[in-house]
Amino acid sequence: MYADEWGRIVASLIRYTGDWDLAEDCAQEAFARALEHWPHEGVPRRPGAWLTTTARRRALDRLRRAKTEAEVLRKVAAMPEPVHSPGPADAGGPGGDAGVPDDRLLLIFTCCHPALPPEARVALTLRTLAGLTTGEIARAFLVSEPAMAQRLVRAKNKIRHAGIPFRVPSAAALPGRTASVLAVLYLLFNEGYSASGGADPVRRELTAEAIRLARVVSGLLPDDAEVRGLLALMLLHDARRPARVGADGVVVPLEEQDRTAWDRDVIAEGLSVLDDALLARRPGPYQVQAAVAACHATAARAADTDWPQIALLYRELARMTPGPVVELNRAVAVAMAEGPAAGLALVDALIREGELTGYFPLAATRADLLRRLGRWDRAAEAYREALALVPTDAERRYLERRLAELELGRPPGRG
Repeated sequence: MYADEWGRIVASLIRYTGDWDLAEDCAQEAFARALEHWPHEGVPRRPGAWLTTTARRRALDRLRRAKTEAEVLRKVAAMPEPVHSPGPADAGGPGGDAGVPDDRLLLIFTCCHPALPPEARVALTLRTLAGLTTGEIARAFLVSEPAMAQRLVRAKNKIRHAGIPFRVPSAAALPGRTASVLAVLYLLFNEGYSASGGADPVRRELTAEAIRLARVVSGLLPDDAEVRGLLALMLLHDARRPARVGADGVVVPLEEQDRTAWDRDVIAEGLSVLDDALLARRPGPYQVQAAVAACHATAARAADTDWPQIALLYRELARMTPGPVVELNRAVAVAMAEGPAAGLALVDALIREGELTGYFPLAATRADLLRRLGRWDRAAEAYREALALVPTDAERRYLERRLAELELGRPPGRG
């Protein structure tokens, strides 16, 4: 309930009050009142509408007490009773709010205003739209929690003092804002698909919201191939979600997943969306990543995966968007296509460069490659290093299982 309703309530209150902190505070108070009243009064028939109305009334009370300007007070008091219909709607056309299905997309475009630093745009959206804690966002950005808190405060102050409007930009300005919006949606999806912390490695409500909003943006920009590329990428990843975590709560590596559990209808949609994007012949990073996901989705068995093609795609992605994380993914593909020694050489080069120091996937990848090479003592040491960095319980249990297999002298097969 919290994850489903948080972004809707906060976005609605920001739209009418213009006060980001007030919106978050009143949303939190609405949820607190629900915890107080619902256990003995029962859950209302429309819980989202109840929460929105409660938050709105709390905002109105606080504005009255603070003697806020009469115009702002009038806007809040005139807010209609919420009609709670969270399903997708016709996106309409860009350049105004009338064609936008709800306030959450307006919130994303506001957070992605070019006046804000790129990292602040994503962080602010994850906080206000997805309800992620400051600590969760800090882990996603590999920074300290106090540093992230300051980043969020500065972003809110910038919006307030610069008078950044809460709306979708004009048709002329829309393409220039799209890259930031897509980055936000992709990070939102990734936080749901592979949570940065906590006991639950998958947050379905976040992946569903990211996909829903990507569909809306695709409606706003029907000629943008990268928007469709991102939507295809999300769909192809999300199709594998049912097989990603075992019944014991342990993460299941891609090569060990039960492919009969993958959602074939979602895969078919993702492939169709990707084909449509590629027809535009304007390749971009999201389309390339979706093509990688398609290689996995169309392989009936792990052994059938076209790893040489995936390695080539990652080389192209590194050309488009160079960076150490892309190089790490390329190293994994090279290891599968040419052997673990070739992949380990690339991983060791990344370690020497030092840009991914403290990055859990780097340590875990190195441990796995050493295991595949039969260097079990070094692999065990690398697994211990990865365990010191692992952010989620499900991944921790997977690494602990691998380490135990090595320490018991029963190293697993090549997987």
